[in-house]
Amino acid sequence: MWIDITQTLKRGIPNWPGDTPFSFGVSYSKEQTGSVNIGKMETSMHTGTHADAPFHFDSAAPTIELLDINLFIGDAYVVDCVGVQEIGPEHIENVNLQGAPRLLLKTVPTISSTFPDEIPIIKPELADYLKKQGVFLIGVDNPSVDPIDSKQVAAHHALYQHGITIVEGLMLEHVEPGLYDFIALPLKIEGADGAPVRAVIRKK
Repeated sequence: MWIDITQTLKRGIPNWPGDTPFSFGVSYSKEQTGSVNIGKMETSMHTGTHADAPFHFDSAAPTIELLDINLFIGDAYVVDCVGVQEIGPEHIENVNLQGAPRLLLKTVPTISSTFPDEIPIIKPELADYLKKQGVFLIGVDNPSVDPIDSKQVAAHHALYQHGITIVEGLMLEHVEPGLYDFIALPLKIEGADGAPVRAVIRKK
């Protein structure tokens, strides 16, 4: 059975301070059109569960529609790192990642209903270790892999330089560590710095 690990996009979902909050409404009702309801939404590409395009932090890098969809479909390993504030190779070196080229890090016991001031982060040196393990996608249950106030976004750059795609904002609080089938396809938006995904997993 597939498990939904996607945050619901809804009014009031936490968003980056100063960024575009999510909103949805019915622009034209069935009563107005005579046949259908027509909705409209507005949001940042980095609200809720989403994939980062390298263009998000490197203006010369690919935008979201250029990424290979096969990155986002296949085996993934969930690792429990709850309580670890800076996640490095030492926290996953005992996990056999062979054959699971996607790593999902469970870092918080529950998703906050407000945007956090501080989050667990990825050490940039983890990128080199993951590449050597054959990992090409990392997913986290936080808004970022870097500190909230970071301007250098060192982990983003290190992961990209090692060929590792980033998915953020997953919901892993009820997910046990282990190997899963994983699907998290981003919307195909031309020129975008990221896109919402519908992320699901299934125990292998």
